[in-house]
Amino acid sequence: MVTVPALRVRVPASSANLGPGFDALGLALALYDEVEVTPVASGLRVEVRGEGAGQVPTDEDHLVVRALRAACRRLDHRLDGLVLRCHNTIPHARGLGSSAAAAVAGVLAGYALAGREPDEAALDLAAGFDGHADNVGASLLGGLVISWRDEQSFQAIRVEPHPDLAPVLLVPEGTSVTKITRALLPAGVPHADAAFTAGRAALLVHALTAAPQLLLAATEDRLHQPYRRSAYPATGRLVDALRAAGVPAAVSGAGPTVLALPASGGLPPLGEATGFTRYRLDVARSGATVIVRGGGDGAERARSTHPRVSGCRDDARGDTLRGVQTPCARAPVPRSGPSHPDD
Repeated sequence: MVTVPALRVRVPASSANLGPGFDALGLALALYDEVEVTPVASGLRVEVRGEGAGQVPTDEDHLVVRALRAACRRLDHRLDGLVLRCHNTIPHARGLGSSAAAAVAGVLAGYALAGREPDEAALDLAAGFDGHADNVGASLLGGLVISWRDEQSFQAIRVEPHPDLAPVLLVPEGTSVTKITRALLPAGVPHADAAFTAGRAALLVHALTAAPQLLLAATEDRLHQPYRRSAYPATGRLVDALRAAGVPAAVSGAGPTVLALPASGGLPPLGEATGFTRYRLDVARSGATVIVRGGGDGAERARSTHPRVSGCRDDARGDTLRGVQTPCARAPVPRSGPSHPDD
């Protein structure tokens, strides 16, 4: 009797928006959640260690479980019972893509259990849980991603970040809820602010990939950050202080974490940083990885998680997910908010 091998999925954190790139830009960060998946005859057992332990669901509502089952349905793969062990280091509800990482882990596990390589539908399925593809794309592909949504699906393209990028995260004790921070955004903004932010977003891609000396100007935003300040005043004051000191800084995702991109990797001493924990991280230049244990000898084998579809490119500048629909059946994608209140 053939048994399905156990899987281990490792997924990086991410910082989205990066200032003006609202719901479009994401940067993968070398801070990882790890999920172990073992199919069993029946039942469900979910164990969570680290971040979110005692807070996130441990039943069918767990986001990894939901994403995994959605992938199996889409791929017509039967999954009876499941043991899921989550080892989390990505802070929850801090704007570091914990919900995106969970969705990516579940979808990749489903593809691996079905014996399928990820395709562009994998990104679309995972992004459907988050409502946008900036964090999901970064966790899946690594590096810097530009994401968008057309009439049919979420899309993302990976570009190679500049080697000198040195992200520093300043993480407060307080949390934020994406639903609340998004409710603070107005239905419309002045045309001048929209034009300003569009220009800065275009400049930001160039700065992150080729000219980091332009990051201070490139990370300036008028589209979303000013409207969210009331949700986390200390975060806004810290961003202002860093920028006044010449350090490129922005709110990470929906906040309240601050992402700084200092040229030297160091930050000046600032009173506004009191109450924030500092993390110096590398850019995660590779995305999620899947390790399969099995094959008769019990050895672990890495599997590619980069989607491979016809009409896409995979070169030194990265992977593109766009343009071609696959013949596999598409199950309805859940569009409700994530179990983790993260942006």
